[in-house]
Amino acid sequence: MKKVIYILAGLFLSITMQAQDRPMPKPGPAPTVNVGKPETFTLKNGLKVLVVENHKLPRVSYTLTMDNAPYAEGNKKGVADMTSALMGSGTTTMSKDDFNEEVDFLGANINFWAEGAAASGLSKYSKRMMELMADGALNPQFTQEEFDKQKAQILEGLKSNEKSVSAVASRVTDVLVYGKAHPRGEYLSEETLNNVSLADVKANYNTYFVPEKAYLVIVGDVKLKDVKKQVKKLFGDWTPNTAPNISYSDPKDVQYTQINFVDMPNAVQSEISVINVVNLKMTDKEYFAALLANQILGGGGEGRLFLNLREAHAWTYGAYSSIGSGKYVTSFRASTSVRNTVTDSAITEILNEVKKMRNDLVSTEDLKNAKAKYVGNFVMQMEKPSTVASYALRTQTQNLPEDFYENYIKNINAVTPEDVRNAAKKFFLADKARIVVVGKAGDVLEGLENSKIPVFYFDKWGQKTEKPVVNKPIPAGVTAKTVMADYIKAIGGEKAAKGVKTIYTKSTATVQGAPVELIMKVSADKKQFVEMNVMGNTMMKQVVNDKGGYMVQQGQRMDIPQEELADLQASAVPFEELMLMSKDGITVSGIEAINGNDAYAVKNGDLTYYYDVKSGLKVAKAEEQEQMGQKMTQMTYYNDYKEIKGVKIPYNVILNVGIEINLTVNEAKINEGVTAADFQ
Repeated sequence: MKKVIYILAGLFLSITMQAQDRPMPKPGPAPTVNVGKPETFTLKNGLKVLVVENHKLPRVSYTLTMDNAPYAEGNKKGVADMTSALMGSGTTTMSKDDFNEEVDFLGANINFWAEGAAASGLSKYSKRMMELMADGALNPQFTQEEFDKQKAQILEGLKSNEKSVSAVASRVTDVLVYGKAHPRGEYLSEETLNNVSLADVKANYNTYFVPEKAYLVIVGDVKLKDVKKQVKKLFGDWTPNTAPNISYSDPKDVQYTQINFVDMPNAVQSEISVINVVNLKMTDKEYFAALLANQILGGGGEGRLFLNLREAHAWTYGAYSSIGSGKYVTSFRASTSVRNTVTDSAITEILNEVKKMRNDLVSTEDLKNAKAKYVGNFVMQMEKPSTVASYALRTQTQNLPEDFYENYIKNINAVTPEDVRNAAKKFFLADKARIVVVGKAGDVLEGLENSKIPVFYFDKWGQKTEKPVVNKPIPAGVTAKTVMADYIKAIGGEKAAKGVKTIYTKSTATVQGAPVELIMKVSADKKQFVEMNVMGNTMMKQVVNDKGGYMVQQGQRMDIPQEELADLQASAVPFEELMLMSKDGITVSGIEAINGNDAYAVKNGDLTYYYDVKSGLKVAKAEEQEQMGQKMTQMTYYNDYKEIKGVKIPYNVILNVGIEINLTVNEAKINEGVTAADFQ
């Protein structure tokens, strides 16, 4: 499947890379922004209602939010997830299908979650929209059937995340920064979710979906007197109650900068996060300076991290930073994903950029551009009802001055280079940074240990563990040829393998919610046909034969360059190993862990093949490639071998092309289903 991975990566990654490097517009004069002031009233049960009339467009939005304190769920982590999943699955007065059908008829959007609800649509349907939202929020129908269905979906997602380096990195980072017992540090697992019952969901709803600290924000083409009357009618009988207010110890920063490393042998890139705890309130004097400091450091494609790690060094597709703020403790993070071989260098550059922010004054130009970015975003966001609603809510829940947003642009423009440096010194802790790295130990550990930063080791659940064992000795007598021979024996033997003249497979997968079908045909005389269909449409076709090759991508045909043709023809056979056994220059480079099992790594130029030490079967392939100016390794995993006509082939192939494509073979044929016409 050599080069097919490259094509798939180009198709899927190009979508995510669009519009990432747009130039900054030149700043104009500071605009005047009119932030709508809400009219407020409170029901007897404690529900606070904020109404912002805006008659520019015939639309209205409703947002119901519970301003409850965060809470940990312990060994039943997943109760809130299940509550969110079940909210909106019908009410005590309407079935799920009837509810959804009416929402669609109104052309509205209505959503529910564990501690809130939202609705938006045309104002001529405002009355019915509020009725539906109130019904779904106050009269949810929790059934065992829907519970089992939603639980199964969440469990499926958890299983798919176990091999996701980014998912593991996110989980471990939160565990290490906040602690597993903290609301922000605990994580959902199959074990904790299996502890959750339908009764737990009902108890969670009754405990936390309460009006005492609830806010209903209404923005749009409505009249206060009409809204007030309807709100009292729909929400007035909501039973008064107050959610528990459980306090937790604030997390602490590490005493000195250190690397917390998690080994994931399947990682083709390292996930890096440089983190420290932050307790930044929106009312703090450093608030606006901290926003601008973060923007200059890593707020986007013009940030210093991006310009350094991507533009100057071409180590990554992007590097960014973020700083949290609000009522509760959050964090500052500088994050990126880089190819394994430059992991230690990337950490050095991130720390250098953080130190520059702390020690040096930013330039007038950098500060001006950062201000323009924030002012521009602020003005654009003000056109959205959801923004107006969130500003009104924050003003109430975070005790902001009533003119906070009226003075927002003025406060941004008042920030000086000295303010930015002072904020960076306070909130970017280069000397107490926790550096979480999730990557492949065999590729990155030596560089990390040579960085002179202490390294501590953790498993993928955030528990301390021993240093990973790398560079395991290769047993005497094991060579590339013996490994290849063992593979041929494992799939059925040399005679059976040589008897395979053609292989046809049809595989399916789901990528970002879209169904994908991949058809492959290959013959022993170095010919290959590959076709990928997405949602029934042909997105890519590639043909290789003994004379040449071409690719058709989104209707455009391109001949394959001669310099690439030889490699493609070499891999365009049922079993490459039959030829590789007699090829010189192939070596066993080591023993590495693949999906938890030891595998021989056989090096062949820019390709590395992995064969399970015990079974002999090929379990993975790594290919070093350059895409969009970035060097990276693409991984393919082979699982679920099944025998067909005396030969075993993998029925599950996982392509890691920036996103994971999990292909399941639905149809396989040997020595049939392939004709010479397929390769024309």
